[in-house]
Amino acid sequence: MPSTIAFDGEEGWFLGDTEPYDAVVLDLGLPKRTAFPILSEWRRAGRTMPVLILTRRAIAGATSSGFDAGADDYVAKPFHIEEILARLRALLRRAAGHATSEFRCGPVLLDARAGQVSVDGSPVKLTSHEYRLLSYLMHHAGRIVSRGEIVEHLYDRI
Repeated sequence: MPSTIAFDGEEGWFLGDTEPYDAVVLDLGLPKRTAFPILSEWRRAGRTMPVLILTRRAIAGATSSGFDAGADDYVAKPFHIEEILARLRALLRRAAGHATSEFRCGPVLLDARAGQVSVDGSPVKLTSHEYRLLSYLMHHAGRIVSRGEIVEHLYDRI
């Protein structure tokens, strides 16, 4: 999943409104434009990507405002990056209709949490690029994935 950083709310709103992100981490402390109106506008426009809200501190009522605006999860600072990554993996799984970190397609099993693939129970060694491609395709099983979408999601990271 390629990543993009917006340094203010105006740029963040524009990117989220025009780019097909798998998920968004939205900080409440953005300058120029605040997070809740940005998120509300995305949702009114039909943008359905999962959104994880970050805040400097837990404020009474802020979490409910975030969820009411359309947030999918909420984390207060300070946090460990591993927690953010785990929450993003969970949001992506749920957005793809999966409840666990394991994806199965016929005899192929991909364990996203462990980063391992097996076929009929036998481990398969994949390069990181092959793993990312297989993972992306299995996350989007049941729908056509265009070449452009694959290129965007795999090669923007390199």
